[in-house]
Amino acid sequence: MSTPPPGPFDGDPPPPPPPPPGGAGPWQSDRLPPHPMAGATPADLEQPSTIRNAVRLMRVGAGLSLIGVLATFTQTDEIREQVEESEPSLTSSEVDAAVSVGIAFAIVLGLVVVGLWLWMAYANGKGKKWARVVATVLGALNVISVLISLSGATATGVTVLFSLVSLALAVVILVLLYQPASTRFYEARSRVGW
Repeated sequence: MSTPPPGPFDGDPPPPPPPPPGGAGPWQSDRLPPHPMAGATPADLEQPSTIRNAVRLMRVGAGLSLIGVLATFTQTDEIREQVEESEPSLTSSEVDAAVSVGIAFAIVLGLVVVGLWLWMAYANGKGKKWARVVATVLGALNVISVLISLSGATATGVTVLFSLVSLALAVVILVLLYQPASTRFYEARSRVGW
């Protein structure tokens, strides 16, 4: 004769012990890393005023760069005079070609700068940590180029004004991006992967 099968409680293994306090439990899910939001407060995820102001100033920088691009069209006579002074042996058609190339180069470069301003405004507004690094590098390059252009003998009143405004924008934006509230924002956004 055979023995009857064990009942529901006769041969079952005992239930697992409760998890130790403060330690990982017996379940796979107990050993998962903490949720990315664990250390971030909702206030840290919201864009602080320092970032909002930096983004606004970056948009102002884009607008000023666009004005600079448009101002290139009004400076054709100055560009022509500079080309003729630097290379007096050029013919009239060669001077025209040099002026056209110079204007085209200035426009393309200016539009790239406008695009960089807008890209940095967007990325920093989203709290991308890499964007702060890129903005720092671009800001430092901006400061260097402004200082070089101010030391040049060809700087005019309008050029000096635009250069000084650009210098002030770069410095203020960089100061805003490295404020403690901005740093918390970048850290919180990077933890949640935004």
